[in-house]
Amino acid sequence: MLKRIIVLMFVALVSACAVNQQASLPAVSSDGLHLVPDTKLGAVYLKPGADLSQYNKLALLDTYVSFAKNWQRNYNEEATFEDQVSDKEMQKIRNKVSEGFAEELTKTLTADGRQFVKTGGTGVLILRPAIINLRITAPDLMTPGMEQTFVASTGSMTLYLELLDGKTGDLIARIIDSEAASDDGIAEVANSVTNTADFDRVVQRWAQLLNAHLKRLTAKS
Repeated sequence: MLKRIIVLMFVALVSACAVNQQASLPAVSSDGLHLVPDTKLGAVYLKPGADLSQYNKLALLDTYVSFAKNWQRNYNEEATFEDQVSDKEMQKIRNKVSEGFAEELTKTLTADGRQFVKTGGTGVLILRPAIINLRITAPDLMTPGMEQTFVASTGSMTLYLELLDGKTGDLIARIIDSEAASDDGIAEVANSVTNTADFDRVVQRWAQLLNAHLKRLTAKS
């Protein structure tokens, strides 16, 4: 059985740079949102005077997904012909990430009593999510063979989430947060099961932090 060890060094920098990244962000965004200090997310911007207590429903738009620049090209340069990622497989991954994000986010927020609706309107807070800079260390393409891939991290991605008023469409808040999955320095086998499990854990964390942040902002309102 052929085993190859892949270690991505850049994921180790994500946590170390979080504080510096927060410090370098502007206090006011170009569209007038103000940076909220002391959050557990990379950056949270909020519209001044926003009253989140008026929203008792959530509407989730489709999740836009984009890979890190040149990820497909760089991955294929190191992969065997059988393991290369095609354009079709790239789209499958995008669809799976989009659907998985919506499923996990809805499940976590619904469990805490939040109600989801299909359309905007009075009392509806619209969530417009995007997963960007997606990197997968060892995508499981279900190719035949006995090869196993061991990785220190299954990958990384960045959440870019905007919150909008369901009646007016006004931008209320923006959340940006980068996450590296299972970056504990221990090489483990990577496949579709482990990739999905790590992705779910990251999304669950995002959902829990979002839920807690909405509670805190609603209480302040």
